[in-house]
Amino acid sequence: MHDSPERDARSFRFRVKRTEAGQRLDCVAADNLPDLSRTASATLIRNGHLTVDGEQRKPGYRVRPGEEICGSLPLPDPVDCQPEPIPLSILLEDEHLLVVDKPAGLVVHPAPGHPNGTLVNALLYHCPELAAEGEDTRPGIVHRLDKDTSGILLVAKQPASQRRLSADFKARRVQKTYLALVHGRPERESGTITLSIGRHPVDRKRMSTVSRKARDAETTWKLRERLDGGALLEVGLKTGRTHQIRVHCASMGHPVMGDRVYGRRATTALPAAIRPARQMLHAWRLSFRHPVHDNKIDITAPLPWDMIRLWKALGGNIRLETL
Repeated sequence: MHDSPERDARSFRFRVKRTEAGQRLDCVAADNLPDLSRTASATLIRNGHLTVDGEQRKPGYRVRPGEEICGSLPLPDPVDCQPEPIPLSILLEDEHLLVVDKPAGLVVHPAPGHPNGTLVNALLYHCPELAAEGEDTRPGIVHRLDKDTSGILLVAKQPASQRRLSADFKARRVQKTYLALVHGRPERESGTITLSIGRHPVDRKRMSTVSRKARDAETTWKLRERLDGGALLEVGLKTGRTHQIRVHCASMGHPVMGDRVYGRRATTALPAAIRPARQMLHAWRLSFRHPVHDNKIDITAPLPWDMIRLWKALGGNIRLETL
């Protein structure tokens, strides 16, 4: 048995597992603190913010089973989140919640490198009364989409609604369905992928199905149309791991078109005239219970123009209104 990581806004404490014996200290710290990259872990160690059994060590120190690793994470510089008049495509709104169709390229919330121009800045302008539950930089946010993924995003307008919706996402009571243009032509009509996902063992910015610390992940898919060198898939998420659809599609040999992290080689093989500028992944449908009235809401966001253009270039001919 080993202690699980204990951490609050700053502090953490855990013991080295038997399976981690002999590994570098910076790698073990990065594995046990998911938000920490190996580079950041090494910096933390060099600056004296992490100790092993009360002693300071070097990043390359080889750990031993049972050693106690503890320390503190410096708080990030505060982000001053200001309202900005950024247009929003609103699909549904009442006094409790807001459903928007996020365009590709829009970051959801402020973070290092993206201090403004985010969806949250736009939300604060549209809803000045938006209550911040938790982090001030993420008011109302109950789930996220990658910057270059388009589609439906659900926002809570009140703390009570945020708590209820966050609980529903955590309990997997919210159904999320995506549309994806992928490379290759699947032979089967549907399938399920259950490969676990964790941080890539070398590149900490990527996720992988081969990871020292993977978590269960399940993705379902259904073929909507075979195209010229590709396919349009309807994809469902049973879990919500980082980059899950992109990693799972790549793992079955059908990476998402335009994905320069998990499908770069396939994407650069496309003719330059139709090569997409971002991953062709769209959060298409969301089904959930209203946080106050408890009625079921099923809402869709139309396929964006860049996906329609590529789909047509690849010979797509099904009626979009049937999607």
